[in-house]
Amino acid sequence: MTRQADMDALLAPRSVAVIGASEDVTRIGGRPIAAMLAAGYAGRILPVNPHRGTVQGLACCATIDDLPEAPDAALIAIPAKLVPDAIAALGRKGCRVATLFSAGFAETGKDGADAQAELVALAGSHGIRILGPNTLGVFNVGIGYFGTFSSSLDTGYPTPGGIGIASQSGAFGAHLAALARDRGLGLSVLMTTGNESDITVADAISWMAASDGTDVICAYMEAINDAPALLGALDAARAAGKPVIALKSGRSVVGARAAASHTASLTGDAAVSDAVLAAHGVMVVRDPEALLDIAYVASRGIAPRQHSLGVITVSGGAGIVICDEAERIGLPMPPMPGAAQKRLKEVLPYASPGNPLDCTAQALNDPSLLETFTRAALADGGYGAVLCFFTYVAGSPAMVDTVVAAMRPLRAEFPDRIIAFCALGAPEVMSRYDAEGIVVFRDPCRAVRALDAVLRRAVAPAPPAPPDVVPVLLPADAPDEAAAKALLARSGIRSAPERRAVSAAQAAEAAEEIGFPVVLKILSPDIVHKSDIGAVRLDLNDADAVRAAYAGIAAAVEHHAPGARIGGMLVARQFSGGVECLMGVSRDPTFGPVAVFGLGGIFVEILRDVAVRPCPFGVETARQMIGAIRGADVLRGARGRPAVDVEALASMLSRLSIFAAGAGPRLVSIDLNPVLALPQGQGAFALDAVIEIEEG
Repeated sequence: MTRQADMDALLAPRSVAVIGASEDVTRIGGRPIAAMLAAGYAGRILPVNPHRGTVQGLACCATIDDLPEAPDAALIAIPAKLVPDAIAALGRKGCRVATLFSAGFAETGKDGADAQAELVALAGSHGIRILGPNTLGVFNVGIGYFGTFSSSLDTGYPTPGGIGIASQSGAFGAHLAALARDRGLGLSVLMTTGNESDITVADAISWMAASDGTDVICAYMEAINDAPALLGALDAARAAGKPVIALKSGRSVVGARAAASHTASLTGDAAVSDAVLAAHGVMVVRDPEALLDIAYVASRGIAPRQHSLGVITVSGGAGIVICDEAERIGLPMPPMPGAAQKRLKEVLPYASPGNPLDCTAQALNDPSLLETFTRAALADGGYGAVLCFFTYVAGSPAMVDTVVAAMRPLRAEFPDRIIAFCALGAPEVMSRYDAEGIVVFRDPCRAVRALDAVLRRAVAPAPPAPPDVVPVLLPADAPDEAAAKALLARSGIRSAPERRAVSAAQAAEAAEEIGFPVVLKILSPDIVHKSDIGAVRLDLNDADAVRAAYAGIAAAVEHHAPGARIGGMLVARQFSGGVECLMGVSRDPTFGPVAVFGLGGIFVEILRDVAVRPCPFGVETARQMIGAIRGADVLRGARGRPAVDVEALASMLSRLSIFAAGAGPRLVSIDLNPVLALPQGQGAFALDAVIEIEEG
C-alpha cells in the first residue's frame, strides 16, 4: 500500500474500529463514537469491548478477531500494556492504520521509548501504520469523521472549509481548531501526531498538499523528526500552490526543554529552522493569532502581483497607526499618482488623498465616498491589497447594505486584489462582508501583518535551482589556518596573499615578497583564538619587526599553549580600508549545513544581526542574505563611506555554501572571520579561516 493510501485510510476511512469502545460519551473510548454519530459520519463504526454487546446503540464485538470485516482504520483507547496484542490482532484482520490514543511510551523515558520502538516494529511486520502514541487523533470535517477524543467538540463542531491543521501537540492542535471555529474559519482536517513514532507532520502536510479539500495548510511543530520528508512535503505544497503557515515552538531554552519532554524529541536552533522553513516557502509565525490571521487571508485564494498596501480611512489617526506598522515590517505604501490625487481633491476638497486616502468622517454623510476612494486605490494606485478602516461606520446595521452595494462591484472588478476591512460590529453584520469576499479584522495592525505575509508570498519568485555540488575530500584531521585557506581556495574562496614560515628568517623573507605592512600569526589547529594569547601581531612594516614578532609569538605560545601542535607561522598582507564581515557554516543536526552572514566585529554574537540559509545556494540567494541584515547600509556606503564589493562577497558566500554541501557529514563548521570586503570592484578576502571536522 502506498504512503498516500495509508493517509487516506487514516483521514478518510470507510470503516473504523474503536478498540476500548465505551458507552460513556465522556471517556476516551466513548467520545469519538459520539462525535461521529453526531456529525453524521457515513462510514462504518465498529466498537470493540469484551464486556458489552452494544455501545451507544451500535453492535459491539468482544474481540478484534470477531470484527465482521477488516477496518480501514482503528482507534486504540486501551492501556499501553494491552496495545501490542491489539496491534497484532488488527494486523491479522487486515487493518491499514491505527491511531494510538494510549500514552505511556516514549514520552515517559527510555523504557517507554524501547516499548514504542518494539510496537512500531510489530506494526510494520503487519503492514500497519501508526499515528501516535499519545495522540489526540484526527478529524475530517467534510465526511464527519472524528477520530479524536478532544473535548473541544463539546462546545461546537468545526465549519467545513479549506484550512487544514497538522500539529504535533494534541491539545494545542485542538485549541487551534477551536480558535478557527470560533472565528468562523472553515476547516478541512486536523491531524495531531503525538510521539510521531511513525506518521509525522510531514505525512499530514504531504496528504493535504495532494487533497482537493485543503487549500491552506497550518502546522504546529515542536521538533522536526524527519527533515527530508518534511522539506519534500513543503516543496509539494508549494508546487500545488498551497500556502503553508507554521508555528515552530521550542525557541527559548525553557521552551526547548519542554518540547523535548513533551514529545520525546529535541528541537534544533530556532534561527536555523526558521531559515530552512522559509527557504521552502513557509510563512513562519510566532503565535496562534498570526497563524490564523494569515490562514484567513490566504484562504481567499487571491494572489496579487504587487507587494503594496493602499489604505482608505475615515480617521487620520488610524491611518498613522497603519502606516507605522507597515513601515515597521517593510510593507510598501507608495503614494497615489498625482492625477488621481487631484481628482479625489475635486470630489472632497479637504480629503487627504495620498496614501492613506483619508475620506474623513464625511463618509457618514456621503457613503458614496467609500466606493470612490476605494476604487481609486484599486484602479489608480494599483495596490496589491487595500485596507479600509471603516470602524463602526461599516459595522452599523443601517450602513451595511450601502457598504456592500458599494464594494460588491469592486470585488468583482478586481478579483486579483485583496480588499480588507477594519471594522467593528455585530457578527451578523461582519459576516455579510466576509460573504462578499472581503476579509474583516478588528485590529488594523493585525490586518497589516497578515496582508503583508500573503502579499510577500504572492510576489515571491520561484526558488532558484540549487547549484551543482562537487564532493570535497576533507583531510583526516582539522587543518590549521593555512591548510584551511588552501582547501577553500580550490573552491574559489580567496584569502589575502600569504606564506607559511617555520623560522624568523623565512618569515622576514616572505614579508619582503608579499609587501609591507604584514600580519604575523601562529599556525596551529589547537589554537583557535590566537589574539587571546598574543599569537597575532599587526602593522609589521619591516623585516626587523617581523623577526621580533616571530620570537614574541613563539614565546607567547610556549607560555600559554605549551602542548599545542605548531605548523609554523603565517605571514599575510595587511589590508587597510573596507568593512569586516563574518561568514561561516555550521552543521545543524536536523537540516545539515547552514550558512551564516553578518558584519564582523566583537558584538556580532550579542547583536545577532545575521542572515541564515541552508546550503547550498547560488549568488542571488547570497545577495539576498547580505541585504537582509540590519547593518546592510554599512556595506552599501553609509555616511559617505564607499560601497563595498557586494558581488565579491556574494560570490564567496555562495562558494562557501557549495563547499559545505560537498564536504559531507564530517564537516562540523567553517568560520571565516573576518572577511574583508574592500571597496567596489576590489574584491573580498578571508583574513582568517577555521575548519572544524570530525577526525578520522
